[in-house]
Parts: sequence; C-alpha cells; structure tokens
Amino acid sequence: MKENREINCLALDFGASSGRLMLGKYDGQQIELTEIHRFANEPVVLNKRVYWDFLRLMHEVKVGLKKVAALNITIESIGVDSWGVDYGFLDRQGNLMQNPIHYRDSRTTEIFENIDKLVSKEEIYLETGIQHMSLNTLYQLLSDKEIRPEIYESATTLLLIPDLFNYFLSGVMKNEYTEATTSQLVNPHTKEWNYKLMDKLGLRKELFCEIVMPGTVLGKFTKELEEEVNLRDVKVIAVASHDTASAVVAAPLVGQNSAFLSSGTWSLLGKELDAPLIAKGLSENSFTNEGGAENKITYINNITGLWLVQQLRNHWDIPVSFSEIMEAAALEKEKPFCIDANALEFSFPQNMAKAIADHCEKKGQGRPKTLGEHAIAVYRGLTNEYNSSVKALEELTGTAIETICIVGGGVQNALLCQMTADATGKKIVTGPVEAATLGNILIQLKALGQIKDLEEGRSMIKNSFESIKEK
Repeated sequence: MKENREINCLALDFGASSGRLMLGKYDGQQIELTEIHRFANEPVVLNKRVYWDFLRLMHEVKVGLKKVAALNITIESIGVDSWGVDYGFLDRQGNLMQNPIHYRDSRTTEIFENIDKLVSKEEIYLETGIQHMSLNTLYQLLSDKEIRPEIYESATTLLLIPDLFNYFLSGVMKNEYTEATTSQLVNPHTKEWNYKLMDKLGLRKELFCEIVMPGTVLGKFTKELEEEVNLRDVKVIAVASHDTASAVVAAPLVGQNSAFLSSGTWSLLGKELDAPLIAKGLSENSFTNEGGAENKITYINNITGLWLVQQLRNHWDIPVSFSEIMEAAALEKEKPFCIDANALEFSFPQNMAKAIADHCEKKGQGRPKTLGEHAIAVYRGLTNEYNSSVKALEELTGTAIETICIVGGGVQNALLCQMTADATGKKIVTGPVEAATLGNILIQLKALGQIKDLEEGRSMIKNSFESIKEK
C-alpha cells in the first residue's frame, strides 16, 4: 500500500566525466528532482595506465550525503547507477586493492585480437548475447591475468563499479544483473554467471558474487557510514545499475514501434525486447543483448557519443559552452565534413580537434578549421550512425520503427535532435534529460511499494516533466 506522505529517495548517478547526487521527492503523483552535489569524474593517467579515481569519488559521495543530512529530511533509500564493464578487486578483508582501470585503457588490445586462440568470438557471442568490444570486462580480466597477476590471483572478490559503491555504502557484496550483463560473462537465458564460459577462458569463478535483480534491497548504510554522514535507516537498493538500463526505465516509449536513443557520453540506440535476440551469424552485427529492468532485454548498439564534443571542447583554445558549439555547428551545415564516429582514432586521442581534422582530410573532405566545422563533422557522423542503426534494428527485429525516443543530455542539443529526425526520417520524442537518475528513482519507488510497474512510472514521468516533446 502507498503511504500518504512524501517519499525521498537519493540517486547516485556516475557518468564518464561527472557524478552527481540527486534527491527525488515523490508526492504520490509526481517526482521533483533536486541536485544536491555534483563533482568531476576525471581519469588519472599513471605510468601509461588509465585509472578511475575511486577514492576521490567515494569522498565526493560522502560530501553529498552530508549535504543531504543538513536538509533534515527523512531519506528512505539510495540507488547507484554508472557506466558498465569496469570493476574493482577486493582482498580478504574487503579492502579495495587498486583503483579500477578505465575502459579506455589500451591494455586489452592484444587480448582482443587473439581471443580466438582461447574461444571463438562466435561461441562467446552465442553464450552471452553480448557483442565484442575490447573494453568488455571479459577482455579486461584476461589482460589482468597477464599485466597484474599479483592482484588478480590474490583478490577474493570482483565488484563492478555500481556494486563497488553499493558495498561501501551497505557492506553487502552482490552483483546487480543489468551491470553484470555488460561484462560479457552472463548467460542471457538463465541470467546467471556463465561459469562454463569462464572455465574455457581460464577465469576465476570464485571472484564473482550472487547476481541480484533490479529492485533488490541490499541492506542499510553501515554503522560507520551512518555516524560519518549523520544519516540513518537509509535502504541501499540495487537499481538497474547500468546507466543505460536506468535511462531506458525512464524513457517514455510508446509501444513496439518505438526505439530509444540514450544520448550522452555514449549514444545507445535500440529497443526493449522480451527475450534476447541471439543466433548464428548475428555476431557480425553491432547490436548487443544487455539486461534491462523487469526481465526485459535492452537490445542496443553502442555508438561513440557526445564524448567527442566534450573532448573537442576541452582541447579548444578558448572557453566555449556546449550551446555555443551547437550554434557554431548550425552555421556550417552546408560544409561536407563528416567523421566515422566509431573510428579507432577517436577512442582516446590526445587532441580531439586534430584527430577530427586529420580524419576528414584523409577522407578527402578538406581540413576543418573552425569550431563549427569540427562540430558539424561530429554531429553528422553521429546521425549517420543513428540512421544505419535504425535500419539494422528494423531488419533484425522485423519491426518497423516509427518513433525514436531520445533521453539524456543530448536532448538539450536541438540541432542534433533535428539532424537525427532528418537523417532517419522518424518522429522524434525527446524525453527527460535526467533519464538515468529518474530510472534509478523509479526502481527504488517500485521496491518501496510506491508504484506498481514501469508503465505506471513512465506515465508519471510524462506528467512530471515538460521536456517531453515531439518533433
């Protein structure tokens, strides 16, 4: 039964460039979001290795929680969502052994190219439904066996990034399902770890914890954390902790003819399916079967996203806002510049502007010079990928796509949304900017008995936010 009082939930949402602690107030009809604390999430390069600064991130989490405590309100629960694939190792005492290595680190390249010597890529795909990317947990672990065996062999537990935060909040070690599927080590039919595949790859099965479903209440804040941040009786809930899965939870989808596009650091374009779509030969396609909430499959194509523009902005000589980049690009729409958004040279270049200019020059387009010329090359490259992905999605699922629901930060880029409509010929519905945060909170509300299912939650989001529009 719903309680006739305001319910306050916290969402920790970690992206590849920033993190934030958000407060969601639910009055029984609508959700009101308030940003409590935002902080940078910057990779650290040390001895040519790229790391996440997990200790700094955990410190920022505590800073945010102390700010919440100062509000003097009752907090029911907290949920964590983040990017996929990366993880930390714990020792026998439950201590973090080393900062997690960043998925853009190059250490997996050789393993990725030679995986067929262990198990064929086709077999791995059929066993997991996950498409091959060198950043997947599977390849990272195989690399760890070679480059840091002393840590890999002595570790007792592996926790993916949101699981790691959940552990340091609650003291409970579990692997959440949607995040676990990004590892390329989960059986898509049983929704359990694929131990048979691990055996063939020579991976340590004992490192992995029990997989739990979105909405599982893990426990409450540890006593030590309660004392430190002055918050008590806060439930820690395993939400759909892969941020893509959380964003899809909040997407205002309209029936079987809707696709979603989570537009942020990455662009994730796909559909919700009732069952995984796996068959021989499909491993050559770029779509992957990741876990979703309420036993759904998020069938998606991973496309390099607005990270390209973020890096372009970081390397430009003068301070410039994202809206100014959009305006500059709009003035250059007639220019021919266009990149292959997924090209390897854009994975982690030292200078994104130079990488884009070199790429365009190699393709015979000339060399972009202005900010607008660089940006339009990125936007056109992204929308070309969206169009190709929509066509492939229609062919693979046998269902025509009528509407693309865009959620996430890309919603704020009117030019990119319009270019997506023009490139695909589909109706565009823009959903909430804070989709991952809202999806995180919806799963908490469902676990707390405040909403019945995602259909009810999505309807509530439509009523709560004016940003949901059609183009």
